[in-house]
Amino acid sequence: MTPFETQAQILGDLWMDYREDAEFKDFIEYNDLGLPLAYAIASGIVDPSVLAKQYIEETFGLLLGALKIEEDSGFESLDDMFGGLI
Repeated sequence: MTPFETQAQILGDLWMDYREDAEFKDFIEYNDLGLPLAYAIASGIVDPSVLAKQYIEETFGLLLGALKIEEDSGFESLDDMFGGLI
């Protein structure tokens, strides 16, 4: 399973690098709280609260689903997660 800190980094990277990408438009709009929150936590701007962790873990799960990844095998980065998908 991907550690929380890595989940936040992956989601933050996705938000920064793909927020203008048409393929991720719906995902970005739906996760309009979880993605910037993940970026803020991964960047050290804010400390994670219990509720923030829930938002990020839920958003990460939705990303797994959006990418049709059935099992969280412990990803290390966004590129690792994409693994040739994009």
